[in-house]
Amino acid sequence: MNKPRLTQQRVQELLEYDEHSGEFRWRVTKNPNIRKGEVAGCQARSEYWSIHIDGRNYRAHQLAWLYVKGEWGRPLIDHRDGNPLNNRWTNLRLATHTNNAANRPRLPRNTSGFKGVSFDRRRGAWAAQITKEGKRYFIGRYATPEEAHAAYVAKARELFGEFARVE
Repeated sequence: MNKPRLTQQRVQELLEYDEHSGEFRWRVTKNPNIRKGEVAGCQARSEYWSIHIDGRNYRAHQLAWLYVKGEWGRPLIDHRDGNPLNNRWTNLRLATHTNNAANRPRLPRNTSGFKGVSFDRRRGAWAAQITKEGKRYFIGRYATPEEAHAAYVAKARELFGEFARVE
């Protein structure tokens, strides 16, 4: 049996959202373990804050968008600072999958210390490249990782605008 889709009215009936802290608190006592005034939800294995409502788990950033805007954040809600637990209203924005990918930090396996920069051993130079929507853009080769990173930053801002995370 399908459960009814969660609405803004239902979320506001059950929860109170503090836009400044990003925190949800229960407006009602649901059972001995969930009492009015307590922080709602917990950190899920996915690293996002999750809240269980009417038999389903919802990510808090999606609930915040529904609570304030009255609609689901589609296609995605991006955390400006990259912290999936920071659900302050000013930290949330609508994004495409491409925007969201652009806002990811440098990968841990990166050895250059700079996002978008790697060492080209065959040519003995630092290479800068970036990907957007599956297309790889080769930016160039440079004498230092700092020069390569500066080129990466310029291209990232050109391609992704406010979503460009360059560190």
